[in-house]
Amino acid sequence: MISVSEKAKKHLLGLMENGGFSTETHNLRVGVKGGGCSGLSYVMDFDDKIESTDEIVKLDCGLKVVIDKKSVLYLFGTELNYSDGLNGKGFEWVNPNASRTCGCGESFAL
Repeated sequence: MISVSEKAKKHLLGLMENGGFSTETHNLRVGVKGGGCSGLSYVMDFDDKIESTDEIVKLDCGLKVVIDKKSVLYLFGTELNYSDGLNGKGFEWVNPNASRTCGCGESFAL
């Protein structure tokens, strides 16, 4: 489905802790919405709901990644990374389905 790098897991767990969330009560919801300079944008947030149509990816750190049914097709095979290098800090999406991405990496086209 999708994968999350070790560095991204560590950063996500830190964000959860700082926000007062736990892996027992909250999940990482990821998805795709229309918009951005390339046509589609990635979205992610912490969420305490799981719908019956959601896909769930359980990570070894205890975090569940929840993906709505529509977004699964766009995100299949994608890896979520975290970069803290000299070129910038933040989450990076490596999506094999994207035919083009914008410079910031937050939007893509198929």
